[in-house]
Amino acid sequence: MITAKHKRVLILGGIGDSLKLTALASSIPGLEVINSLAGRTRQPVVTSTPTRIGPFGGVSGLRNYLREQKIDFLIDATHPFASQISWNAAIATSELNIPRLMFVRPPWKKIEGDRWLEVESNKAATRVLPELASRIFLSIGRQELVSYAHLKDLWFLMRMIEPPQPRTPVPPGKILTERGPFSLEEERSLLQKYEIEAVVSKNSGGDATYPKIIAARELGILVVMIQRPSLPGGEQVSDVESAVSWLRNYSN
Repeated sequence: MITAKHKRVLILGGIGDSLKLTALASSIPGLEVINSLAGRTRQPVVTSTPTRIGPFGGVSGLRNYLREQKIDFLIDATHPFASQISWNAAIATSELNIPRLMFVRPPWKKIEGDRWLEVESNKAATRVLPELASRIFLSIGRQELVSYAHLKDLWFLMRMIEPPQPRTPVPPGKILTERGPFSLEEERSLLQKYEIEAVVSKNSGGDATYPKIIAARELGILVVMIQRPSLPGGEQVSDVESAVSWLRNYSN
């Protein structure tokens, strides 16, 4: 069994739970934790744990970083839609024979009362929206706004943590810059205030943004649900406690 003395774990963050995971992992005796964030948010939420911000530069860049920093384990706790870094991590850790764990929170499941139209991508969503609604809550972040910019005859309520970069093409409508989580009451009020007829959402899973799905259900509003991209295989867990247990097993 691998000992924990002077061992290092790299946590690829991206979801809210990764902060809790980082804090708990830092409490494991003899284990040094390095947190990594993609840097898409200019003011990310960070902890006192050593944090690296920014891209690695593909598989080769990540492989070099893992080797140079003498990383012993890697936990991929990135957003389920940030699939490229997950594939890069799978390849790099395999080449270096570094144990890798994927922390993948379960996707939301459609239940009674939900009106969902499941599509495979943002591009697919743009093809169906003109026939579905004229006032749309676009809850996908700022990275994919350009995909909707050509829909000039529709009105969009766009919510994101930070505004899009200057000169980024965006669809017509209103931009809200807010950081969740949001309560059910807040989401219900938002949909009613702006007379939203359809919601576009990634199936990110988790509790932080699920209230908008509940609010849409209660109000009978259609949700165009973008499905997750494919992820690499490998050992997976769906909660923080299981990820910490995985680390402890390697630390004993």
